[in-house]
Amino acid sequence: MKISLTLLSSILVTFLFSGCKEDTASENIFFSDVTSRSFHMGFSTWPYAASIESVNDTYQFIADHADIYSEHIDSNIPWYALINNQPLPDAFIKDIANRKSHKISDKTLTISVSLLNSARTDLATDYDGYLPNFTSYADKEIEDAYFKHLEYITEQLQPDYLIVSIEANELLINTPERWDEYKILMQKIRTRIKDRFPSLMVSESVTLHNLYQANATENNEVFSYINNLDFVAVSFYPFFKGLNTETGFQDALDFLQSRTSKPIAFAETSHLSENLTVDSFNLFIEGNEDEQNTYLRTLLNHAQAKNYEYLIWWAHRDYDELWETFPDEAKDLGKIWISTGLINEDGQEKEAYASWQSAFSK
Repeated sequence: MKISLTLLSSILVTFLFSGCKEDTASENIFFSDVTSRSFHMGFSTWPYAASIESVNDTYQFIADHADIYSEHIDSNIPWYALINNQPLPDAFIKDIANRKSHKISDKTLTISVSLLNSARTDLATDYDGYLPNFTSYADKEIEDAYFKHLEYITEQLQPDYLIVSIEANELLINTPERWDEYKILMQKIRTRIKDRFPSLMVSESVTLHNLYQANATENNEVFSYINNLDFVAVSFYPFFKGLNTETGFQDALDFLQSRTSKPIAFAETSHLSENLTVDSFNLFIEGNEDEQNTYLRTLLNHAQAKNYEYLIWWAHRDYDELWETFPDEAKDLGKIWISTGLINEDGQEKEAYASWQSAFSK
């Protein structure tokens, strides 16, 4: 979910030149013509506040309103311990143990793990900022360590789907000289994971907002790569591209569909329900509940028509309380997704909540 400077620049350019909005979809009863839903629906476990109550409430909401959920592990990698066969850091062990203790036994589980840092420019660092010495991402030391990292997470949490790298195509954008060695590394990682966990569906996510309307060379390279995975895993935030109408949403989804015959899963997505202002980025994006609802309905209809694997809405509830606890240097970035939940910060349902429930009930 994290945003890079490259993506931020794209957002700013888009909103300098974006056009007017269309009328929204009609108010017909949503999903009424569907007899049986063909895809899983769920949320990530991102909480709305820095409290045990919030964490517990989030897992309970998922239990009541989803048939799949996502554990999103996009932070540090304990490189030193993994490379030197040392005990894993307490912070890492506690994080995975907490997720394991909250596992919802009757729900499908998808896990996303990031190899890359938050800017998607290089490998993620260790908990103390340490980054191992390497010549290439494909070095055996890096391969062995990252495999052990994924193996530990998979053994502990027992997912049905595993995304072994988050928003991989941003590395091609930001650090293209590392792309070929990244591909070599991930081929080895996927092979070892599949050997160790034969029934596991494995992929790497890409950002649709960076592929849609991108140059043909980049698109061809990325789709050639991901079309060899078990399924195509997508991260998509339409407001990053200035998309705010049913036509715009549908065009992006049709573009994706035209480039792959693989099963599609939306590993993370959401849309604004309020205006977004970030002064330090000179950023203003209009948003409202009706527009959010239009995106969700468009996506749900498309997922049904095209037999998606699953759809993960990033946060079930606006996280204003959690945002207040962010360090100052993280607040501007963290604010970007703050109003994308289906429940507002006061616990009140938004328009899109009813659409979610209509589809989820099928």
